[in-house]
Amino acid sequence: MFKEPQLIQMLPLRVAVVTTQGDPNLVSGPAMKALYGAVYKLKFELKKAGVLFKVAPLRARWPDAHRVDKSQWTAHWALPVPADVSQLVQKVPGVEVRLETWEYGTVGQILHLGEYVDETPTIQRLVDFIAAGGYEIAGTHEEEYLTRMDAKARRTFIRYPVRPRPVT
Repeated sequence: MFKEPQLIQMLPLRVAVVTTQGDPNLVSGPAMKALYGAVYKLKFELKKAGVLFKVAPLRARWPDAHRVDKSQWTAHWALPVPADVSQLVQKVPGVEVRLETWEYGTVGQILHLGEYVDETPTIQRLVDFIAAGGYEIAGTHEEEYLTRMDAKARRTFIRYPVRPRPVT
């Protein structure tokens, strides 16, 4: 695992997505139940059809976390699914799990080790690396949770889509 910032190329990714609004510690429970329920139902349906599908780590995009109070945060929680999936079974009434394709291209990313509340210096290292390389952030803050949310030693990829900084 890379603890230093890096630029990588990422292909588009088909994902099952649930959106929440509010403090993630308070609102993510039903969303996670719906998201994991739909994706594991898909996994078992595919297995019956002879297709093996491993559930990948949870991801989240945080479009406004740096601009609003935590009680108002928007989170787009996602689990990758096979590219040809066209529908999901909804497992939790009132919580929509939808399919999207997340675009990537060139991204700057860094591995954060530790608590989520301690991410700021890691994020700053990544932001500084992106700028020093002649790039600018071109999209939403994303995290990929490589360990469970309750793990003692958390590992999280933090990433931003980037583009070359315009020459002025």
